[in-house]
Amino acid sequence: MEDEVLGALKKCAVGLEASETVEEFGVEDGQLKLVKRKVTRRDIPPDIKAVKLLIDGGGVDGLSVEELEEERKKLLILLNKEEEK
Repeated sequence: MEDEVLGALKKCAVGLEASETVEEFGVEDGQLKLVKRKVTRRDIPPDIKAVKLLIDGGGVDGLSVEELEEERKKLLILLNKEEEK
């Protein structure tokens, strides 16, 4: 789990590219057919708080299990919000 948190933290610290695919389907001849597919790509800028945590804390080595779990939850919420935009 620590590797997952560190990986997510590093992604937030350096920024990342996210893509979202939206597909619309319609019914033709009683079958569902793909009518439209839209792929949106966008850059998510680096997060200064994540950079600070990596620099000040030396990564996640100094964090307790509870602190790691809390940081993981924050990062997942942040990533989900960015993907929804």
